[in-house]
Amino acid sequence: MISVEEALKRILVAISPLGLEKVNILDALGRVIGEDVYAGRAIPPKDNSAMDGYALRMGDTRGASADTPAMLEVVEEIPAGAIPEKRIGPGQAARIMTGAPVPEGADAVVRMEDTRKENGQVAILVEAKHGQDIRLAGEDVQPGEKVIFRGEVIRPAEVGMLAAFGRSFVSVHQRPLVAIVATGDELTDIDETPSPWKIVNSNSYSLAALVLDCGAIPLQIGIARDRREDIVAKFRAAIRADLIVSSGGVSVGDYDLVKEVMKEEGNRMQFWRVAMKPGRPLAFGMLGEVPLVGLPGNPVSAMVSFEQFIRPAILKMMGRVNLFRQTVQARLGEDINKKSGIRHFIRARIQRDGDLYTVITTGDQGSGILKSMVRANGLIILPEGVTTVQAGGMVTVQLLDDSLDWTLEPGY
Repeated sequence: MISVEEALKRILVAISPLGLEKVNILDALGRVIGEDVYAGRAIPPKDNSAMDGYALRMGDTRGASADTPAMLEVVEEIPAGAIPEKRIGPGQAARIMTGAPVPEGADAVVRMEDTRKENGQVAILVEAKHGQDIRLAGEDVQPGEKVIFRGEVIRPAEVGMLAAFGRSFVSVHQRPLVAIVATGDELTDIDETPSPWKIVNSNSYSLAALVLDCGAIPLQIGIARDRREDIVAKFRAAIRADLIVSSGGVSVGDYDLVKEVMKEEGNRMQFWRVAMKPGRPLAFGMLGEVPLVGLPGNPVSAMVSFEQFIRPAILKMMGRVNLFRQTVQARLGEDINKKSGIRHFIRARIQRDGDLYTVITTGDQGSGILKSMVRANGLIILPEGVTTVQAGGMVTVQLLDDSLDWTLEPGY
């Protein structure tokens, strides 16, 4: 039996980032970019107005106020997208819309609210400052500037910047295809009516959902019965994937055949037990050149093991640098006791409490209690050497989703 750290290290050492592919920039959202992106031109390309108002010469507004406005001749109207036709001279102004190019001769824009029309002219009610409400050419991006760096995750802001550069396609790391095989004679498909002695195959769907949540592509191979030839056939069908994940068949029972098949099918099995709960029976090796992780069959064990080992592996395949869920410190709301020598991952509900976090367990921690995962948004991590944590003590919690990022009302 090996430690969680050693198991994770062995898995990640065997994983490499996948190659690159070109995709539409909207399809690139959440992907890792595989190229540096340089600006082909300045953004904005020309000085433009930040407001609807009047482009003018700052000097013509000296001393202007609501009582003594500066009266200017309006010589042009410049909507967004139009090209100015006239130069602004002394005593002149141009009606200008947000985003429209600033005409030559103008060095300020006065917003509409600080003006009024009088006798065919515009009355400027405030004294303007040089450069007021003008977006300067290149103030966002200079030509040739490296704006997006290879290895970064593409977010909506990066999509917008790529569009601003006129880039409709971009190179990103491929999404791994993850084959999922469930094992066990006790399993039935989701659309079948289960007998009292059967269990609906939920693992294939929870694991597929976890794969999707990582941004990868799940490939459900189906149920392998507890027969050597069936397991072999399912694994051979899965070999076209970038990663194979199975659930069940890695314990010590007479019908736990996955690890035995892994040894026989040209697989280089590296370990099959980890010092953790839930999830102790976990096998890892290579089926040919494809990494294969055999998870426990109990639903909670499979999901918790996925979070600790398979999620980081998938993210590494996708070119990610940050592979792990966020952890925070939280105040425990109840006593917890455990055996020494095993790392525990305890399903829990964490929430904000002022400037701190508080956390409680989600009830029965049996490895078959899927409801405990439904109610959880975090996992309390208790190290191997810890046996007791009393209520009020601080514990490390691994977050499982972004629910802590949301509030019921704006906290401005």
